[in-house]
Amino acid sequence: MIPAASFLKVLESHGVTDVVGLPDNSSAALFALLGGNGVRLRTVTREGEAFALATGLWIGGAHPVVLIQNTGLLESGDALRGTAMRMRIPLVCIVTYRGFAKMMRTFGGVPETCDAALLSRPDVDSVAVVTEPTLRAWGMPFERLEAAADLPRVDAAFARSAELQSPVGLLLTCDLQAAPAC
Repeated sequence: MIPAASFLKVLESHGVTDVVGLPDNSSAALFALLGGNGVRLRTVTREGEAFALATGLWIGGAHPVVLIQNTGLLESGDALRGTAMRMRIPLVCIVTYRGFAKMMRTFGGVPETCDAALLSRPDVDSVAVVTEPTLRAWGMPFERLEAAADLPRVDAAFARSAELQSPVGLLLTCDLQAAPAC
């Protein structure tokens, strides 16, 4: 797990003004921390809206990130492609990776090929199987965050996004952890 407070500090260190997205179980701890500090929380009803809103915020001078689940990433593909990527918006997209652990236990990695037989298997979450291949097909660079030791990859994602003037993905393969109860 990655402490949500540590993750938020990294976002703040990059001048993030807004987190735009839809909460899920993996990101709930971070969503709970937002709004009470300098980073504004902007929730949307559909993930495709997140890319349009983040793009508008960036055009207006803000420094947003998008935070959605991989299922929502697939739902929002046209908004990502047609807005943020086409307009060359330097946007870090944090994507929680539903089904990653089960896929790794089952296959030991991301399967090389994908077909109807693989996507219909009841022992894996098909969205995990198509997440990385989809990002590659869209030409969106990404890295995985698997533990707190990977937090420096967030810095690298911001640098790469600025360098490329394009969205860059961070695939969050574990849950963000709330602070321990007192």
